Amino acid sequence: MNNLVYVGVDIHDYPNVAVKMDLAAAPIRAETFDAIICIHILEHIEHDRQALRELHRILKPGGWAAVSVPIRWEKKTYEDPKVVSGAEREREFGETAHVRYYGYDFVERLEECGFQVEPDLGKNIDQQTRDKYGLRDDEDIFLCRKAPIARLSTLS
Repeated sequence: MNNLVYVGVDIHDYPNVAVKMDLAAAPIRAETFDAIICIHILEHIEHDRQALRELHRILKPGGWAAVSVPIRWEKKTYEDPKVVSGAEREREFGETAHVRYYGYDFVERLEECGFQVEPDLGKNIDQQTRDKYGLRDDEDIFLCRKAPIARLSTLS
């Protein structure tokens, strides 16, 4: 779409990456983006709360972020900084590069960083839509909105 500008960001230097950076220390001006897509990223970032605060900071007022992470709804978020080897991480978090497994408190974590959160649970999306977009029934998307700037009313 001609009216959209896509900026690929990653900590690694891949061909489609325009900005190589650590999301927990984003070298991007505040209130730059209207929208951010952050799919299966946060579980790889040691300081995820700082990364979430950075996402909030670089969003324009009224902007949104679509966030998805592996999540275990029956448990609280689990992380252990002593788990460092690939084998330990795979055993504890499901993949060698993961540093946590999110749980039922994930929405609170997003809200703590300033977002208004609307979960869109994969299990609530009809099968036809899931098939069309290649979604799994356990793929939950969290629509995270940054509040718009409050307008001051003028006194008459």
